[in-house]
Amino acid sequence: MMSNPVSGRMRAVQAPIIPVIAAMIREHPGVISLGQGVAWYGPPRRALERMREFGEGPGQHRYGPVEGLPELRALMREKLERENGISLSGRTVLVTAGANMGFLNALFAIADAGDEIILPSPYYFNQEMAVRMLGCTPVQLPTDDRFQLDLDRLERAITPRTRVVVTVSPNNPSGAVYPEAALRAVNALCRERGLFHVTDETYEYFVYDGARHFSPASLPDSAGHTISLYSLSKAYGFASWRIGYMLIPRALEPAVLKVQDTNLICAPLVSQHAAVGAMETGSAYCREKLATTARVRRIVLDALAGLGERCRVPEAQGAFYVLVRIERGGDAFALAERLIREFGVAVIPGTAFGLDGGCYLRIAYGALLPATAEEGIGRLVHGLRTIMDGR
Repeated sequence: MMSNPVSGRMRAVQAPIIPVIAAMIREHPGVISLGQGVAWYGPPRRALERMREFGEGPGQHRYGPVEGLPELRALMREKLERENGISLSGRTVLVTAGANMGFLNALFAIADAGDEIILPSPYYFNQEMAVRMLGCTPVQLPTDDRFQLDLDRLERAITPRTRVVVTVSPNNPSGAVYPEAALRAVNALCRERGLFHVTDETYEYFVYDGARHFSPASLPDSAGHTISLYSLSKAYGFASWRIGYMLIPRALEPAVLKVQDTNLICAPLVSQHAAVGAMETGSAYCREKLATTARVRRIVLDALAGLGERCRVPEAQGAFYVLVRIERGGDAFALAERLIREFGVAVIPGTAFGLDGGCYLRIAYGALLPATAEEGIGRLVHGLRTIMDGR
């Protein structure tokens, strides 16, 4: 029998935290989850209609184009030009099974084992996992106390092995929105140093309090080194349908298609047909729902303010997350486990996002309606106050 059947590369990859927390929730019925980041609503009606229409033609039961359905790609290109201000000259849009697949596709296409990938910390854990799976080296770039980019530190972090700088804005897990000036600076630095800028814009519509989303690919001279990732999972309530898309330099298209053809062939056609209906409905669908999400966000922030000095809550103007630092909270995973077991509420420990210096918890509120949010955040605040005060 093999002494260790698992590759060293995979042994270096952390276990995904969401299934771990989900297993704890199943062991404690009645837990309210502030853990997984999903939207409270489902897909638009037109998407479901398109899904029900699927299957009548024999061609719909065969493989589709590796790059995605032409009709869907055309809608995505139109959206990128109209909403994001991106010129598609020298670029290609490819449909993926979610933005996570787009990120993995991109790394396969541009990075070799041993290359360094700069991830602002806190990072999105699936991206750090992907970097390690490919034998690359994740380089954590600490952000400031508001989880904003430190551009001087970024420049110092670049070495001859650096290949990619990743930005996620609006950010998972922190909810921070990077200003246009910061994203312009990152993109320019990547161009000057011959690096790729991978920009994850999954939460592009989820901004509050006057914050504005900015797409680095809209910049002049960005086409050759900018890879942009998008997703229908949040904006259109499409998480289970697994549809995202990536905007890449045209020169990378053959390499990315090799990856996708080997790993997936194509995103499921039934999901792509549903996605056509979603894209035809347009982003107004998400924007209509955002008012409810904004109300839930206010409930969460107001409740957390009641914890006073027990909890530090940095500004979170985007996505649907708040990443809080618990003073004297001890081990974040142990605290999260105790909150599930004793107080019926689930959150994600900050260690999953690379935060080892202090006790951080990510609170996800996108899945909640106001009534459930009040109960869930009430349990969390009560639990933290009880634990911190030693009662």
